Amino acid sequence: MIDSQCLNKIKMALDEAEEKRLSKYACLSKTAVRRVEEENIHRGHRQNFSLDTDRILHSMAYSRYIDKTQVFYLVKNDHITHRVLHVQLVSKISRTIGRLLMLNEDLIEAIALGHDIGHAPFGHDGERFLSRLSSEHGIGFFQHNLQSVRFLEKIERKGRGWNLTLQVLDGILCHDGEIHKKKLCPESGKNFEIMAKEISEKEKEPYLEILPMTLEGCVVRMADTISYVGRDIEDAIRLGIIKRQDIPENCRKTLGETNGNIVYSLVEDLVENSLDKPYICFSDEISNSLKELKDFNRDRIYLSETFFKQTSKLELMFSLMFERYCEELKTENMSSEIYGEYLRGMSEEYRETNSTAMVVRDFMAGMTDEYFLSQCRKHLFPEIKVAPSQSYGYMD
Repeated sequence: MIDSQCLNKIKMALDEAEEKRLSKYACLSKTAVRRVEEENIHRGHRQNFSLDTDRILHSMAYSRYIDKTQVFYLVKNDHITHRVLHVQLVSKISRTIGRLLMLNEDLIEAIALGHDIGHAPFGHDGERFLSRLSSEHGIGFFQHNLQSVRFLEKIERKGRGWNLTLQVLDGILCHDGEIHKKKLCPESGKNFEIMAKEISEKEKEPYLEILPMTLEGCVVRMADTISYVGRDIEDAIRLGIIKRQDIPENCRKTLGETNGNIVYSLVEDLVENSLDKPYICFSDEISNSLKELKDFNRDRIYLSETFFKQTSKLELMFSLMFERYCEELKTENMSSEIYGEYLRGMSEEYRETNSTAMVVRDFMAGMTDEYFLSQCRKHLFPEIKVAPSQSYGYMD
């Protein structure tokens, strides 16, 4: 029989070791706050943020990372980055930074692994399509960081959610890697009420910047950028969109021209300028080069017409499937996948508190690229039937 007291002593010892080992700016596991207290947590050996990591890893949404686009979609190449690899890279890079700054690696890992849970299929284009459709249906803009929190709190486990800690959810909510910042200073003193207010304000104003409440959350936000900026360049070179010599000369000089060199330069500079500080910071030179490189990626890769030729077709498919699911909910078509594969077993609270458009958005946001395409093939493409005694009249 498991001795719960013995296991609890192990956790207490780990909590005490954190206080001695970690930086005074680190977020300790014992300070974690949950929306609902769970008695069994106090009897186990796992520390709070380590438990959150396990819950995220075992979520249904995490398993769908495997077939979600990072940037480049509808391409058959096993070496192009998918969402699952991106979150692993963010986790590794941010934990490396956290270790060097003596921060809480368990909290960092949980935030990193969960930060893109809410991403729609087909990367940022899919997010843009869903955002337009959501706005047209009166439910506000779609933003993947808000959707990540929504999945983990209100959709997973058939609407019961995972009851993750405030610190983890906050880090996921505030991970806006697209917003360039030289320096990030955490906004401490948050609670669930403040987080709800931030979500509400962010829903109305997508470009509103909200900052993490922990230094660990700041690290993940910086690591998100570090993990994709050079990797996207390697993918674009592999697909023939750009050449290595196209990288701006100043960026090649200060950061390097390969993903490995870029990551190393950014991590080294960030750690050097953040050690024993209550904030995370790049040097002026490196920050400026990073901004230039991100602008290069935007103009030469993300907005490239060379590769993204199927975008308009994909957007039309999103629109048609969104309207189809809305109609199937309104007519209570129980044979629809939105009933059989999504709403079946969902909590009454979820069913009663969400509009038709919101349910459809949740369903589509959770899809993998391949599942979305399979739905389109089934419902949008005409089915061709060949009669068994078909004759073309060639011998008549």
